[in-house]
Amino acid sequence: MQLGMIGLGRMGSNMTARLERDGHDVRTYDPGVPSTAETLEELRDQLDAPRAFWMMVPAGKITEDTFESLLGLAAPGDSIVDGGNSNFHDSQRRYAEAAAKGIHFVDVGVSGGIWGLKEGYCLMAGGEDEPVGRLEPVFLSLAPADGYAHVGPSGAGHFVKMVHNGIEYGLMQAYAEGFEVMERSEFDLDLHEIAGIWRYGSVVRSWLLELLYLAFEAEGSHLE
Repeated sequence: MQLGMIGLGRMGSNMTARLERDGHDVRTYDPGVPSTAETLEELRDQLDAPRAFWMMVPAGKITEDTFESLLGLAAPGDSIVDGGNSNFHDSQRRYAEAAAKGIHFVDVGVSGGIWGLKEGYCLMAGGEDEPVGRLEPVFLSLAPADGYAHVGPSGAGHFVKMVHNGIEYGLMQAYAEGFEVMERSEFDLDLHEIAGIWRYGSVVRSWLLELLYLAFEAEGSHLE
């Protein structure tokens, strides 16, 4: 499938590489790094109708400005995807603004960080069935097996990602407090070892715990 990727930071560049590796034709635009297009207009002209534009830029003003520019460039039937961490209320508004011009808007919560190129990205899509279905080959290439779902209508993707992030931050806080309690206890505990064994069989095992274990390991190597 053909796609225009806007934003080639750590996430966007790795997503582009994963898509290209799976045979997709990805055209790119980022004013800060080498891209296939030097402007959004040129990116539009590099894509066949109906076009699909994927915004992978920071939430807030950059997303809003890019979205408004695309509204002025896209044609009816084209799709705009927001893969950033936008407020789901903004996504619902953008959906309505796009729909008024016959343009599809899909909000996609993306989780995977810099490891997504290898492991895949968990994708939570919100929007109408037709554009989501048309974009599904891209979603399936980006996600690992069973790591993608069309979770609901416009705004649902970013709403689910918001809750996901709240859980993530809560887990990180819980791990931080728990390991601090152990570090300050009367016992001489090997926190690296404990993080290691908790990865297997424990009900608190998670990818975040894997990363904590690797951080302890890297700190130990540095001290040596």
